Amino acid sequence: MKSLVHLASLLLLGLVLACAKKEDSCAACEHCEKKPVVSKKHAHEPPHGGTAVTLGDEDAHLEFVRDAAAGKLTAYLLKPHMSGFWRTSVMQFEVAAKVGDKTEKLLFKAVVNPATGETVGDTAQFEVQADWLKTADKFDATLMELNLNLPGKTFKDVPFNFPKGN
Repeated sequence: MKSLVHLASLLLLGLVLACAKKEDSCAACEHCEKKPVVSKKHAHEPPHGGTAVTLGDEDAHLEFVRDAAAGKLTAYLLKPHMSGFWRTSVMQFEVAAKVGDKTEKLLFKAVVNPATGETVGDTAQFEVQADWLKTADKFDATLMELNLNLPGKTFKDVPFNFPKGN
């Protein structure tokens, strides 16, 4: 009888804990499989702590991470809600950055990453190097065009600020 009471107590505790757990999902996104919970702020954290740029209506994200010492900017393509990396066949994309009175073109190229098995033509990582990136820690930019083969969607002329995002 004592073990039956313990078992019933454990089951009841598990039920209470399961019902009490609420996951915060965004109310505005169609990509969530769960029923939305209204939250005060719709935000997702970039996995590398970089600058997040939303593409479309949460269709995808780009995260830009600057390595000042190398003058390098790495871009990671992320799934909706930054829920993981989005490997793509895209080979390159361009960003126009306004630095002072000049417009600088950044041509991001697909990166091979042996640690993740990514190859050119199957990657979520892109990089560009420019000497001015060593000193420019703030600039306005525009993603010129990125086609991820989503039906009817090409992301074109997407403005953002580095390091604020969009």
